[in-house]
Amino acid sequence: MTHPAFTSDSVAVVTGGASGIGLAAATKFATMGMRVVIVDRSEDKLEAAAETVRSAGAADVMTASTDVGDRAQVEALEADVADRFGGTDILMNNAGIGMRSSTVGALDPWQSTLGVNLWGPIHCTQVFAPRMIERGRPGAIVNTGSKQGITTPPGNPAYNVSKAGLKAFTEALAHELRNIEGAALTAHLLIPGFVHTAMIGAPEKPPAAWTAEQTVEFFTDSMNRGDFYILCPDNDVSRALDEKRIAWAVGDIIENRPALSRWHPDYAEAFAAYVES
Repeated sequence: MTHPAFTSDSVAVVTGGASGIGLAAATKFATMGMRVVIVDRSEDKLEAAAETVRSAGAADVMTASTDVGDRAQVEALEADVADRFGGTDILMNNAGIGMRSSTVGALDPWQSTLGVNLWGPIHCTQVFAPRMIERGRPGAIVNTGSKQGITTPPGNPAYNVSKAGLKAFTEALAHELRNIEGAALTAHLLIPGFVHTAMIGAPEKPPAAWTAEQTVEFFTDSMNRGDFYILCPDNDVSRALDEKRIAWAVGDIIENRPALSRWHPDYAEAFAAYVES
């Protein structure tokens, strides 16, 4: 089984496409013979990324220096893609940033993080989806979420909130798309594991991490199966462990435990025993 949009006739738009998971996805789409649009704020990285994607077999490559947090820039991007290629078939909302934040700290990290990680996918979906639906062609919208948007660990609440919001948005999108007559689009939430990208700040790949290419292979295989939640493992954390962590997080509500009890000293032994059980 293959996702119907994974054909050489498709146009794929990838935000955050000049590096990391975005570039790996753009390259993967190129190997399918697609026309690929690489979108990134890092204008200096775009040409090198475009050459990589061309070399992988893309039918045509377009680049765009766009801030997805700016609605007007997104609208201009969609119009340019439609003018050049007739429209979009795959929209991958992958652009993301991670900044240190605090619930009682400065406002700037919150505005920047939510602007890219949450408002970016909202802007792109609302601007691109109407024409994608109108075209009536098989297509997909893929939003790159995070396990931190599900288990919400302490340390970076702005990032957690952005990815938790994106999870809720993507779930609602999937429901709406399957109830729009004539819409041939699917929605998918990509939930990467530990991936070696520039965001983690390590020049060499840690042994526990997957490569961006491994993550993209996993997510395209998952889309071919029809998965909505694409929960990626890595070299350190298995799916079974991810499931236990997610179930424990939801259990905080059901069991009326303290918020984030997984990191609460009173529940350390109970969580360890739960994982081992």
